[in-house]
Amino acid sequence: MLELLAPAGSMEALTAAVQNGADAVYMGFGDFNARRNAKNFTEADFASAVSYCHLRGVKVYLTLNTLLTDRELPAAADLARRASGLGADAVLVQDLGVLRAVRQAAPDLTVHGSTQLTVHNLDGAKACADLGMKRVVLSRELPASEIEYICTHSPIEIEIFGHGALCMCYSGQCFFSAVVGERSGNRGLCAQPCRMKYGWNGRADSYPLSLKDACMADRIRQIRKMGVSCLKLEGRMKRAEYVAVITRIYSTLIKEDRMPTAEEMKALEEAFSRQGFTQGYLDDKTGPRMFGVREEKTPEPKELFEQARQTYVNQENPRVDVKFYAMVRPGEPVQVGVEDPEGRVVTAAGAVPEKALNHPITTEQVEKQLSRTGGTPYRCLGVKALVEEGLNVSLAALNALRRQVLEDLTRKRMTLPVVRTGEYKPGARYENPKEPPMLTVSVRKAGQVSADLLRQAPAILYVPAAELAQSPQWLKNLSRETALGVILPRVAWDRERKELETQLQKCRDLGCTEALVGNLGMIDLARREGFTLHTDYGLHSFNAQALKEWKRLGFVSATVSFELKLAQIRDLSKAIPAEAIVYGRLPLMLTENCIIKNRSGQCVCEGENILTDRKGERFPVVKAPGCRSEILNSRKLFLADKPDWQRVGLTYARLMFTTENPWECAQALERYQGKSDWTPNQFTRGLYYRGVE
Repeated sequence: MLELLAPAGSMEALTAAVQNGADAVYMGFGDFNARRNAKNFTEADFASAVSYCHLRGVKVYLTLNTLLTDRELPAAADLARRASGLGADAVLVQDLGVLRAVRQAAPDLTVHGSTQLTVHNLDGAKACADLGMKRVVLSRELPASEIEYICTHSPIEIEIFGHGALCMCYSGQCFFSAVVGERSGNRGLCAQPCRMKYGWNGRADSYPLSLKDACMADRIRQIRKMGVSCLKLEGRMKRAEYVAVITRIYSTLIKEDRMPTAEEMKALEEAFSRQGFTQGYLDDKTGPRMFGVREEKTPEPKELFEQARQTYVNQENPRVDVKFYAMVRPGEPVQVGVEDPEGRVVTAAGAVPEKALNHPITTEQVEKQLSRTGGTPYRCLGVKALVEEGLNVSLAALNALRRQVLEDLTRKRMTLPVVRTGEYKPGARYENPKEPPMLTVSVRKAGQVSADLLRQAPAILYVPAAELAQSPQWLKNLSRETALGVILPRVAWDRERKELETQLQKCRDLGCTEALVGNLGMIDLARREGFTLHTDYGLHSFNAQALKEWKRLGFVSATVSFELKLAQIRDLSKAIPAEAIVYGRLPLMLTENCIIKNRSGQCVCEGENILTDRKGERFPVVKAPGCRSEILNSRKLFLADKPDWQRVGLTYARLMFTTENPWECAQALERYQGKSDWTPNQFTRGLYYRGVE
């Protein structure tokens, strides 16, 4: 059965979801989740919510899917422990440091991988399985063919988004809100920069980053056939009436296995849309038609929402199927029992029936009386009654027995599970290295590598797999002091795998020994090709526990998050050597939609493409592997005139070259080696002093 998972940003929204047919709900508890501005639940609220849901056969998933600092981990671990004890059915995580903490504090709590993990291929799903996860939420950009391939071969359950807002960037790879507005999407406070105006040629006059909402209401059969385990509805920031509308429609379509009516599609659009809906990703058809905005002064659908409220306010829609049993025999107490779908059985005994003088009780009367479950969460599927003739039992007595067994069943269904708990222990602390960090270099294009740059002998030179495989001629100038590394793409679908394997084999044959890995789905591939593994920024390292996990997985160094302040990096206990990006245009978005082609109608990635915001800031848009788009920050990160980055315990400090020409690359490296006073025209200190919320 395809599970329908609905959002619960408040107790009212949770009630709306449950009463309208959700099989499970996802909700926040405390501050550690990807919708920190939603009306997240207190512990008492969460306990009530779990009881309410479990009574009605609905699962509860706790969202703990943000990056957390070392100072926050103890509280997050305690929250997971309490949630497990209160009956949470699973926890959703992004940060592998959080995963380690949850495993210690709540070992029996099932773990699901968040879409923030950017899992988009089979190896990513297998990596989640190896990490002990039972389910993973795939990236929203995947087409049906890729989803089906993963579902067919995955060792764990696959969840996809079915309805609601689409992020422009691959989830987990967006740094726009953090870098520009100091509100981190990876920490649950995205300011939604993709909904703002941008433009080309210096004018912010359109919405090239604002996608329409997804709607898969007419694809239920296809999704089920693909092997998807769970269909997720987005909307924890939406009002309860919206949750009621979309949950009821999707629940009905799943149960009745049919296409939506015109009226149902109209209701979905009235509830919320951005100039209609899109199925572009599922159909593997990206382009301008996928984009839309929420039109100003869109009237609230008062009639639709009022009808929606009637479905859950002071309303109990029975959804737990039960079977009753009864036995009425002479000389024995009347017996009544009830059984729920999970096999729980409750019985009760009444008085011994007397001989009937006029109107003996009949089997039909017993069945009719026991089947009256109105006003309760229970729906009677049937009654099996053994009623011998000539006996008298009052209807009131049968009613009392029915109420008693249902009340006892309710208590059973709401009984908290017996779970193991543990204590979160951060473990041994590692001292920071005293030596200044060695400089590494990454380039976007092989043409950025000049003889002048190579003469300066960076510790490691990282080149994208496709670039290195196609342009190896400059390798003759590579110093023996410089290790050669390959950059694996942060996104590569399964259909791109064979080409990537060929590229990596060529890189290895050219003497490449190191691999910079930015996605879970690339780890096994790089390991099998024999490379030494280093994490890139796409694999978030926000706390010491994440560094320990990378060490366990075989990495020899880790790139720490550039959303951390330098003081936080200094305080990290570094189980493996740490690297930080200290120069370059920070990545803001990685998009499946090619916004350059959307604008021009053709592929012109190699030219200068500058996206301008309302303040006149100019963001370069460049081609990413797989003909994707990458939006870079308007200003280059520059720290060479500040000594602080050399004193935070880094083993490596990386200069990340993106739009620079070969001369600029060589000049920047020379400056960081203290051999010149070169400075970029416009620069930023990034988040290393400001930090993020």
